[in-house]
Amino acid sequence: MLFSGLCEYAIRALSHMAEAPAETAGAVEIAKAEDVPLPVLSKVLQELVRKGLLESRRGPGGGFRLSRRPELITLRDIVAAIDGLDHFMDCVAGLKECSDETPCPLHHTWIGMRAQILASLETTTLDQMSLAAHKKEDLLRQGRSKA
Repeated sequence: MLFSGLCEYAIRALSHMAEAPAETAGAVEIAKAEDVPLPVLSKVLQELVRKGLLESRRGPGGGFRLSRRPELITLRDIVAAIDGLDHFMDCVAGLKECSDETPCPLHHTWIGMRAQILASLETTTLDQMSLAAHKKEDLLRQGRSKA
């Protein structure tokens, strides 16, 4: 697992919301659709509001909606909001002291991998994630109907 469970919930929730980006979605609706515990999801959604990825509205007809179009939100934005990006700079082997001068055995390999991962996070958008999730759901439904 590259991201925390909370970050995965955020990606799933935002991907769900990207299917109808202009609409407001309630936390209960998202939690049911994504099979995520409501109390945990509520905290994640509030953090996404604080970080500017979501807008929220209270009261009847209230809920959450994306603060900008899904093609303008990247996975990097979501990961930075929930997990932060500092862990990408840490030693992949978990050593306290790891640098170009005192590298662990994985140091130089990790530098290249880290660059590829960060580049992918920066270029993968929420609308792409939503489309991929939708295709996966369709394939799963087709598989169930054949059984």
